Amino acid sequence: MAFRRINNLELFIKRCSAPTIYYSSIRTTTGSGNTANIPTDSSNSNNYNRNNNNNNEGNYKFNWRSLVRFFVPFSLGAVASTLVMKREDMELTPTISAARPSMRRREFNFIADVVGGCADSVVYIEIKDTRHFDYFSGQPITASNGSGFVIEQNGLILTNAHVVINKPHTMVQVRLSDGRTFPATIEDVDQTSDLATLRIQVNNLPVMRLGKSSTLRSGEWVVALGSPLALSNTVTAGVISSTQRASQELGLRNRDINYLQTDAAITFGNSGGPLVNLDGEAIGVNSMKVTAGISFAIPIDYVKVFLERAAERRKKGSAYKTGYPVKRYMGITMLTLTPDILFELKSRSQNMPSNLMHGVLVWKVIVGSPAHSGGLQPGDIVTHINKKEIKNSSDVYDALGCGDKELNMIIMRGVKQMHVTITPEDP
Repeated sequence: MAFRRINNLELFIKRCSAPTIYYSSIRTTTGSGNTANIPTDSSNSNNYNRNNNNNNEGNYKFNWRSLVRFFVPFSLGAVASTLVMKREDMELTPTISAARPSMRRREFNFIADVVGGCADSVVYIEIKDTRHFDYFSGQPITASNGSGFVIEQNGLILTNAHVVINKPHTMVQVRLSDGRTFPATIEDVDQTSDLATLRIQVNNLPVMRLGKSSTLRSGEWVVALGSPLALSNTVTAGVISSTQRASQELGLRNRDINYLQTDAAITFGNSGGPLVNLDGEAIGVNSMKVTAGISFAIPIDYVKVFLERAAERRKKGSAYKTGYPVKRYMGITMLTLTPDILFELKSRSQNMPSNLMHGVLVWKVIVGSPAHSGGLQPGDIVTHINKKEIKNSSDVYDALGCGDKELNMIIMRGVKQMHVTITPEDP
């Protein structure tokens, strides 16, 4: 059986035309004498060819070495071709791997990395009205809210002045990122720069690192943290639109500050929160918003000057003083409409009247305040008070100090002109 299989293998290879495996023995007869043995007639010629083929078949010898030489390169070539084809398929065929998206997510979500490193130091500030209490809980109702961030481990918090001093007969309450709530006391206030510091009785708090606003460039990425609309731990991102927006351009008198302008969303309750760079450092304090895409922050370099003066005062042991005259309370945050801001508003919104040339934009209205009770809404533009033109925020303060019991205002709400009467609250 073994010899028969070998013979069958030889026959198969021979029929597959593998001339390199077989060789033929050369006939011993050479020269011209060969022609004499070839018959001339047809019958003898056929017999000669048949015999010659039989002799040639007998002369072929099987060579195993040639068989190996044939099959080894053939097998290696087949394997190499298969590997090349698989490699080309892997390169040309689009595939989705479960690991690649997670790698991109970990590599390119730089804003999430910034938030993860500094969000714990951001706090939520509530202003409680001590004269009105909730019917069900018996706790003072929330008159307004804002944001702040911890700058010292022993409980020192930085925020905006208008967040904590806008309303009389109130108390300040601070909620940390872990949910703990503490009453706070006001340590220092600078109404000119719109900055204030609070103190809560707790230690070992996460601290926000302070950067340098002088090194900022227009177009640099920033992240605004805070509690807009009482939604704590909210994050918005944008870029620095301008690093030198003078207070005079915003209609803010008696303020020698070059504000940071950003398109990061800063809405109600975001005031006092940090504006953070990609290194996780606070480079500004969120202050105000004009419209979508136009918001302003106080540079952190100016904040450091305020903190140094406050530290010197604490070392001397002097008591906290407001340093500003007490006025009647109306309950709004406002912004003067300069020609540049008016141009931006008219270009961005179709609801702005084309003939509007001056006024004060009502940015925020505190719930329960005289302005809220009188019907003022965020976005209204005050043009006249008691028949006098209002061109900047100082004109509104002058109207509050005149002693008139009621303030009759002419406002623009969209393209409609309306009349509103407000009775300010005495201090």
